[in-house]
Amino acid sequence: MMNDFALNMTRRHFFGRGLNVMGAAALASLMAEGNGLAAETPAAGNTIRLHHPAKAKHVIYLHMVGGPPQMDLFDYKPQMQRYFNVDLPASIRGNQRLTTMTSGQGRFPVAPSKYKFHRRGKCGMWMTELLPNLGQVADECAFVRSMHTDAINHEPAICMMQTGNQVVGRPCLGSWASYGLGSLNNNLPTFVVLIARSSNTEQFQAISSRLWSSGFMPSEHAGTSFRSQGDPILYINNPPGVSSEVRRTMLDGLRKLNEMNYREVGDSETNTRIQQYELAFRMQASVPELTNLAAEPAATFTLYGEDARNPGTFANSALVARRLVERGVRFVQVYHNNWDTHANVSGRLPSQCRDVDRALYGLITDLKQRGMLDETLIVWGGEFGRTIYSQGGLSPENYGRDHHPRCFTMWMAGGGIKGGVIHGETDDFSYNVVADPVHVRDFHATILHLLGYNQDRLTFRYQGLDQRLTGFEHPAEVVRPLLA
Repeated sequence: MMNDFALNMTRRHFFGRGLNVMGAAALASLMAEGNGLAAETPAAGNTIRLHHPAKAKHVIYLHMVGGPPQMDLFDYKPQMQRYFNVDLPASIRGNQRLTTMTSGQGRFPVAPSKYKFHRRGKCGMWMTELLPNLGQVADECAFVRSMHTDAINHEPAICMMQTGNQVVGRPCLGSWASYGLGSLNNNLPTFVVLIARSSNTEQFQAISSRLWSSGFMPSEHAGTSFRSQGDPILYINNPPGVSSEVRRTMLDGLRKLNEMNYREVGDSETNTRIQQYELAFRMQASVPELTNLAAEPAATFTLYGEDARNPGTFANSALVARRLVERGVRFVQVYHNNWDTHANVSGRLPSQCRDVDRALYGLITDLKQRGMLDETLIVWGGEFGRTIYSQGGLSPENYGRDHHPRCFTMWMAGGGIKGGVIHGETDDFSYNVVADPVHVRDFHATILHLLGYNQDRLTFRYQGLDQRLTGFEHPAEVVRPLLA
């Protein structure tokens, strides 16, 4: 607490601590520039100097909750057709731990993908027939087919993907971006969360605010969730009978009380609350304009698909994400549920792909047309992959797939990414990584690098230790073949 108080010291206290502070800061700035470090002026609210020039100023992270099946989408394994209903060799499965949903199965029959694949773009990436529109922009994307993680169940796996740790209570990636980069628009949150509904509703995973929590950081770095129905943010509008002038007077009085408490106690959360009340007041004007799509031309909905007109759809969320980064929001997290295909892949996967396919193409194309793709990093993927063996019943036309942390596919585009890259390789069964493995920590290190930070040096002191997104137990490496 006292460390937070010192970080938020008053101007008089700051100058009283030492007469040479400003001179030292100026000297440090000159030395940093001489050493080739980024000389960009930090954004409003940012106190952390970039470690190197940033390639990305914004991130749109599209998380497919449940774990998309990589062998049905991006990891083409045509040789599996001759293994239909043959037990997965024990040498391939090895000592892999299984979930309780399939550990009791008497056998593990291979379920080849029922979907056709085509080479897309100049890069020749094999992609499913279910994503024809995304295939048109394959050369804008870098595909990582060798992702792997530590967790085998959803809650710890999503937590790992979002925060770098399976245990809840740590800041998520969006919070680290907010902490490091600060705001580009004082009238909107730095970090916004959108939850898109899927058209198929067979099975949902729980999505809670723990995933966009700021953890041990001040709560100003937590994500702000926008709703698709009613007011975008709860209580953003004044209640009946309360005018803007009355609300302003109330906030001025509340601010004075909070400032008195802050001077007395020095709790950083009090300072955060002051800022949040002021931001909420400013958002009363900025958010309605943001979420009103009436001014968008017809060409926009041709690009994203007509579904973009319907609040809460993935297409609508993708369009709102573009409008958010266009207005200076640093980090937009979009969740799309129902990718947990334990059964009925043929009934669910086409629906899931229809939800996202046109919108993904539209988002990449739209940002590129506006000259924003180079500074906006798009991330797509789930928390783990799926098994090549079937869970439950198996037929040539339908099957299920269990959780699989050993290998899965994610992709990135824009924001310093080298388009048309295909990185990593799995074995013939899409079960084990055989070349260029990429752990979640490496993926996080790469995103931080694109934002201008070294993952080892972007730290936050908590309980006497300098914490970081990628942790300390295992080394993390930037995946440099993905960089432009």
